[in-house]
Amino acid sequence: YKMGTAAKMGPGYFPFWLGALLTALGFFVLLKSMSSKNTKEDIGTWNWKIVIWIAGSVVLYGLLLPTLGFMLSVFILVLVSASASHEFTWKSTVLNAIFLVTFTYLAFVQGLNLQFPLLPTFLE
Repeated sequence: YKMGTAAKMGPGYFPFWLGALLTALGFFVLLKSMSSKNTKEDIGTWNWKIVIWIAGSVVLYGLLLPTLGFMLSVFILVLVSASASHEFTWKSTVLNAIFLVTFTYLAFVQGLNLQFPLLPTFLE
């Protein structure tokens, strides 16, 4: 991709500078973590049940998207991944799912004009 200039940006301009910024930030975090002032904290063991729920919800989203459509798949993704939380409540999860379906629809379908199957195949 051509870089371009700040006045006339090419397709590689933003990704390059974003990568440079993230690299600098990562280097700063690395240096800060190696300073002698910081104390080591025990992270503890991973809760594999939660990891599997979250990873499984993403896989399920990918499998359901072609048949159930974008809106219903995002809704199910939020429900399944939120059920992995110890603070799971139906009210907050459904409100979060409605917000995320609306936001992702506006951002990806309306804003970026990406082509997704929006509704389940049996409703089209």
